Amino acid sequence: MQLLEGKTAVIYGAGGAIGGAVARAFAREGAHVHLAGRTPASLEVVARDIGSAGGRASVAVVDALDAEAVEAHAVAVGDIDIAFNAISVGDVQGTPLVDMSVDDFLAPIVAAARSNFLTWTAAARRMIAGGRGGVILCFGGGGNPLRDYSIGGFQIALQAVEALRRQLSTEAGKHGVRVVTLRTGGIPETIPSGFSGREALVSSLEAMTLTGRCATLADVGNVAAFVASDLARTMTGATVNISAGALLD
Repeated sequence: MQLLEGKTAVIYGAGGAIGGAVARAFAREGAHVHLAGRTPASLEVVARDIGSAGGRASVAVVDALDAEAVEAHAVAVGDIDIAFNAISVGDVQGTPLVDMSVDDFLAPIVAAARSNFLTWTAAARRMIAGGRGGVILCFGGGGNPLRDYSIGGFQIALQAVEALRRQLSTEAGKHGVRVVTLRTGGIPETIPSGFSGREALVSSLEAMTLTGRCATLADVGNVAAFVASDLARTMTGATVNISAGALLD
């Protein structure tokens, strides 16, 4: 039996590497996946892959930072069992905080908090109204500050999302809604092949793990499908660590 048979899932940022991997895994496990994002071409690629594998996928252009667009899409989907936000929040990195403008610092914080608040609450309203609960997943999680590289407001944005995850799981839990973060220590497949420091960066990511091997996109999809399934019904208000030991709980 498929883990997500009969479930309806919405993936925001489904055209990206992470969102696409999770969407493919959800569809493989029997869910009808609704692919939402701002770039139709990338969404269609994921939809074709899912269709070729015998899965079901619907595509919609949705800006996850637009409250009206998110709500209208959620209403159109109807019953939602699973929601996953994997949009890129954008950030400015490489500039020390003391040299950064306040706008560049706040950009990822505002984008992460706004998009997750909008998508999570839109999905949660459907889950609560339907009376059968559901699962809300996000990607990121907190980590230690980097000592050798300036990442601006990005890490703070992740921490803001974690606070939101804890609060929503507390409020929505009585309605059967679970909220869980997937946390990795970096996925080499997401690093552009043309990036000049790619090989060194991959080596450093692998060196931080306890197993010598980072999580793959397939690993993320597999774990997401499990966490979204009823097999993980007791898991909420938590982070799932799939960092291969790069991040110790």
